[in-house]
This record gives sequence, C-alpha cells and structure tokens, in this order.
Amino acid sequence: MEDCCSAESERMEAWLDDHLEFTHSYFIRKASREMVNAWFAERVHSMQPSASKENPLQQRAHQSSTDYTILPPTLNFLDNRCPSPATVPSPAPGTPTRKISASEFDRPLRPIVVKDSEGSLTFLSDADRETVPLRGSVMGEGGVSGAGSGSGVDCCARLLELVKDVSSHLDVTALCHKIFLHINELIAADRYSLFLVGEDSSNRKFLVSRLFDVAEGSTLEESSSSCIRLEWNKGIVGHVAATGQPLNIKNAYEDPRFNAEVDLITGYKTQSILCLPIKNHRDEVVGVAQAINKKCGEDSAFSEQDEKDFSAYLAFSGIVLHNAQLYETSQLENRRNQVLLDLASLIFEEQQCLEVLLRKIAGTILSFMQAQACTVFIADDDSMNSFSSVFHMEYEELREVLDAPKRDCDVSQINYMYAQYVKNTMQPLNIADVTKDQRFPWTRENPHHTSNQIKSLLCTPIRNGKKDTVIGVCQLVNKMDEAPGTVKAFNRNDEQFLEAFAIFCGLGIQNTQMYETVERAMAKQEVTLEVLSYHASAAEEESRELQVSTVPSAQSLRLLDFSFSDFDLSDTETTQATIRMFVDLNLVQNFQMKYTNNLSDLEVLALMIATLSHDLDHRGVNNSYIQRSDHPLAQLYCHSTMEHHHFDQCLMILNSSGNQILSGLSLDEYKTTLKMVERAILATDLALYMKRRGEFFELTKNSQFVWEDEDHRDLLRSMLMTACDISAITKPWPVQKRIAELVATEFFEQGDKERRELNIEPTDLMNREKRDKIPSMQVSFIDAICTQLYETLAGMSEYCSPLLEGCQENRQHWKHLAEECEKGLVNGLL
Repeated sequence: MEDCCSAESERMEAWLDDHLEFTHSYFIRKASREMVNAWFAERVHSMQPSASKENPLQQRAHQSSTDYTILPPTLNFLDNRCPSPATVPSPAPGTPTRKISASEFDRPLRPIVVKDSEGSLTFLSDADRETVPLRGSVMGEGGVSGAGSGSGVDCCARLLELVKDVSSHLDVTALCHKIFLHINELIAADRYSLFLVGEDSSNRKFLVSRLFDVAEGSTLEESSSSCIRLEWNKGIVGHVAATGQPLNIKNAYEDPRFNAEVDLITGYKTQSILCLPIKNHRDEVVGVAQAINKKCGEDSAFSEQDEKDFSAYLAFSGIVLHNAQLYETSQLENRRNQVLLDLASLIFEEQQCLEVLLRKIAGTILSFMQAQACTVFIADDDSMNSFSSVFHMEYEELREVLDAPKRDCDVSQINYMYAQYVKNTMQPLNIADVTKDQRFPWTRENPHHTSNQIKSLLCTPIRNGKKDTVIGVCQLVNKMDEAPGTVKAFNRNDEQFLEAFAIFCGLGIQNTQMYETVERAMAKQEVTLEVLSYHASAAEEESRELQVSTVPSAQSLRLLDFSFSDFDLSDTETTQATIRMFVDLNLVQNFQMKYTNNLSDLEVLALMIATLSHDLDHRGVNNSYIQRSDHPLAQLYCHSTMEHHHFDQCLMILNSSGNQILSGLSLDEYKTTLKMVERAILATDLALYMKRRGEFFELTKNSQFVWEDEDHRDLLRSMLMTACDISAITKPWPVQKRIAELVATEFFEQGDKERRELNIEPTDLMNREKRDKIPSMQVSFIDAICTQLYETLAGMSEYCSPLLEGCQENRQHWKHLAEECEKGLVNGLL
C-alpha cells in the first residue's frame, strides 16, 4: 500500500513539474500563511553551511578579523524563524515545557516590565516616539557627480531605481541579498561581505555576517549559508564599525589590520578592500559592507568614484535596512509577548492545588530559562524570617509526568539565604559567580556550605496582586550553556523574563491560596455543623445536677486500681470520676503544688486534659478511611486527621462559656499547657508512635534519658499517651475480651463501608469474613506495639509493672484462642 502511495505521489509531482504555470497559479490561490512561512523558513532562513564550503568560509573570516566565531543557526540573533525543536529528549506528556528558550530573545528589546510613577512594576509603558530627521543632503554628501552632467543624471536615476527596488523589503536576509546584487552592479568587485551590528541584552556590540565572501551569481540560499560573528573594533570590519569611517585599501598586505594567513591557506590573493559603514537616519552605524578586489580597476583597486557610488547607495540602504530591522524586532517582541501569554495561561489553568501549581511554575521556568534547578519559596504570613513551604525541581524532572508524585528532596540542602535576602529587600538578585561575590558573609564563613554547589544564581521576588507584599521567591541556579556540562551567568534578558513571569506567578499563587482558604473554611463549617447537630456542650440542667451531687471517692470508683473499667459506670458516674481525679490531684484547689513523680503540675494538668479529650467526636473510622472518602476533615489536615480534630474539639470545649477551667493560668502557662495537650493528643496516632518510639527506647536502654531535657520529657509524655490509649490490652481478660469485641465490631463496620462506598477490599483487620484471624492479629499487635513499650516504662518506674504483667497475661489468652481457631474449635471472638 505504501509503495502505491509513493508511486502515485511521484507521478503527481512529475505532472506538477511539467505544468509550472498551473502549479504557480494553484499555489497563489491555495497556499496558506503557514505554508508560506514553512517554505520561507526552509529555503530562505536555512543557515547550515554545506560541508564543501565550511572551511573556506571560516578561513576567509580572518581577512576581516583575527577573532571571530562561527555561529550555529540557533544562535543567530537576527534569525526570525520559528523555534527549532529542543535538543533535550522530549518530556513526558503533561510536563509544562516549551520548545523555545529565553536565549532567542537575548537582544536589546524594549523592557517587558517597567516601573510606573509610584515605583510599581507594570506591563504598560509609553512608546518611544521618534521623529525621523530628513537627510536632504544625502546625494550631495554621497559624492555622486554633479547633477548638471548627463552621466550624473543617469547615475542618479539608476541609484533611485536601485533604492526603489529595496525600499519595500522587510525581510532582512532577502534585503541583504538585494543589496549585494545592487553593489555588484555599481562597483563590480570579486567578493562581497555584509555585516550587521548586533547587541546582546548587556548592550555589548558585535558584528554578525548576513553575507560573507559571496561572489557574482550566488543565490540567496548560498549567500546566507554561513553566519560569522566578529568582535567590535577588531580587524578591518570592526574598525569601520567602531569609527564610522570608510576604508579604501589599495594593498591589503600593507595594512596591519589585515590577516594574510588566510590567503596562504586558500590560495586566494586579496589585493584591494573597500569597506564602508551603513548608517541609519540617526547617523548610527547599523552595518558594514565590504568589497574585495575590483574586477576591472587599475591594479584591482577601487576608485574614488566607486567609493562615492558605494557610499551614496549605502546611505539609502541604511534607512531601508533599519526599517527592516525594526519590523523584525517588532515581530520578535510580538513572539515574546505571546510566549508570556502562553506561560500565564499555563499557570491559570490550575487554581485549586498549590503543589500542582508550583510544579507547573517550576517546570515552565526551567524549560524556558534553561537552568539546572528551580526553587519556589512560599512566604510565611506569621513570620518575617521564614517560609511556610518550599518546592524544588531539577531540570531532569522535566521528563516526568506532571501528575506523578513529586520526587523527594532534602530540604536541608536547599539554600534559603539568598531567597531570604530577596524577600527582605524586595529586589531581584543576579549573581554571575557566587563563589566570588563578597556581599554575603555565608560564602566566606562556610566554604563547604551547599551554596558552593551553585555557580550562577538568579532570584526574584513574587508579589501579591497589589504588588506591595512579597508572597514568595523564585530562585534559579546554574544557567546551562550550549556546551554540555558547562554553566554560564544569567543575563539581563533572563532577569526581565523572570521578573515578568513572577507577576503572573504571584497572581496564580495568591488565587490558589485564596481558593484553598475558602475550601478549608467550607470544610470547617461543614464539620462544625456536624458537631452542633449532636450538641458538644452539656445542658444547663445537667450542670446544676452535677454541682449538687456528692462525688464518690477514688476507692469506691476503683480509680486507683489498674483493673479499672468504665463499663459498669453510668454517664453521671463517669463525669463524677473525672471530677474526683481533678480534685484528688489538687488541680482545682492548689495548682502550684509540686509532685513527687517527676512530672510538673502543668504536665499533669495537660496530660489529664489530653487523656479525657483524645477521642472527642470520634467517627468510628480511622484516618485512612477519612482521607480516601474525601471527607471534609481530610481537607483541614494533611496528617493525623482525626487526632487534629480531637484537639480542635478539646479547644472548642475549653473556650465555651462555663468550661474555661484554664482561665486561672497566666498567659505563658496557658500557651504551654495547650501546646502539651496538642502534642499529647497527636501522639495517640500510632503512625507517629512508630516513628518516635525507637528514639525513646534507645535513650532508656543506654541510660541517656535526662529529666531536665524538655525534648526528652515531651517524648516521655507521648509514650505515656500511647500506653494509656492502648491500655485496654492490660486489663483483666474479661474486660480486654469485651473491649476487643467492641473494637472488632467497629472495624468490621468500616470494612463494610469500604466495600459499599469506596469499592475496595478491606484489610484483614477490617474484614468481617476474616474474624477467625483476630486472635492471631491480637498476638501480633501485642508483640509489635505493646510489649516493648510497657517493658520500657516498667524499667523506668516499678509502678508501671502491672501494665506489663496484664499485657503478658492477655497475650497468653490470645495465643490460646488463636491455637483453638487454627484447630477450628472456635470462630474468632464470637
């Protein structure tokens, strides 16, 4: 099939070749702008030199300058082609990368953003208005022979004819070729070159060839097949560009600026050189035209008339060339603006999740700016000298899928110091080489700091919509050079792009933060309505009844017995037991009392409140279910979801009228107590217990626990909370078995919900079909979670020994029950 299509295409192409008039007519009628641009980009703007001509062209450059650079097509700053595909491997779908880089706009364009009269950044600026001065004496200055002579009239007419021919051209490459054809008509030299003046974003001038060493009969494609860069004020061409004065050299070998080595290599004999500046309407040099070896002159030298004709023609050509360059610059600025709009649209696609937004921002900036790493720092509203979150991305991560999990990075290795400086000063920071920058002390004081891995750095503030507050900082490090493995400095062009892009980033980040705030507020409102629906506070009648009732003693309530169980207590008796504990611990009467158990009064108070509140408003499901079911609570907290909710309920009760039992504390005592309550309640999350218990066991095992160390005391309080939370495993066997049955029933109900609502298979612990495995799972739970904790606490205090003993006894019961389950004598707990 493919062979048939290929043969048919060949026949059609042959027919079109034989009917050129029809082909031309069809193209004129049917060709789209995209087709024309594609043809033009391929034919006119192809700058790759052929293999046969590469070396002579490079060698010929030495005749104009001893210091030159052969530019690849992608570095030709005047090239107006569409961007070529990036040289890096194509990124995975969804990655916000572009096949265009900031280096394509590295020339002195108008600033993207400017400061208005109030000092704020804005995209709006007054356009530069220029009046073009008339150069009425061009013909007189140009040296064309007097108008009275017939030959002068003919010359003027011919010159005007040539100028008319180029006046409508706006493409610089085609215009340069036209100028070459006209110069050849005027002075008839053997070789021609035409160089245009260029500037980088740092306003450093250089010369780039648009025609180099071309001869009569050269086509447009051949004339523009090489691009050579010359340094300013070096060589013959560089001297003419810098001084603006022409050079008519009769013997090139006698001029010290001429390099004769090229003639020796190529065998070409350079005799005479005529080199003239091309100036615009402001009398500024915009290019240099050079002719070599007059064909029919005496000793191959250029005459004064040649110089006059050449100069007169270039006077007009300079204005036309300047117009073409202005048109090219306007197109480039239009493309630049389109790039910024595309980048902005990428950001505003995501307004719901800050992490996804920051990934898009970092990926887009990395691809466009060609940097090794991008870090976005989000400012902390509550602190002037810290950041609430940091997003870091390496260039290699651009190949990853956008929705893939973010690769973990060591945040301790990220340099915060430059970002903090930019945040405080609200000004961008561009450092070419951080190792040589003496403004910041940390590089000198700590030479082994991670900042030494940074060579070049560009850091800019991200402001909010009002532009009066820094809400973040974007930091780029190590701009990648064209040569693999090398790093170069960020230039002014990079600064302008990052500064402009940061404006869109600020709007995007602020909108996303506002959206997340609204989402959290809505989730909190929904949870609050749920809580209010079943009353979180006691009725006034219940409070009065409790006040007039007699509180039983601790002995009658068996509060001092490790076998205590609240199953036999009514709601009123449970509340009275709580009051009895507060009274007997003197937390009500004499809060300043010192205790003999190494825990301070504040710690005892905080632990009492935490133990009573650690399961407030429990929903009968675990954190995993809350997260997977997209419950509003999951939007409020990123980890330990239910534990955070329990603490919030505790705060709500403590702040309710009539419940403010902490009102007698000082401000510092109040803050300290609430902090301990929060950490104690969060410690009941077994996931946090598993992370921290290793440190506690090591401290006690090596006798390194220090009571005076606040971190050690906090660790002990956390372990005590876990010991209390799972203490049902230490109760007498009938109580332990009954509690296990209640917990298993709760787990099975969650498993049923997971099947019904989430369409997932529950784990064995939640699966009522696996109830026969409960005894063996209890044994595993005791071995993995409980035993070592109670052994360690018993080692610290003999008063905790009953906990260990009860745990060990219950393990034997569960072990025996598990063996009976394996034999089929019983079915789990029931």
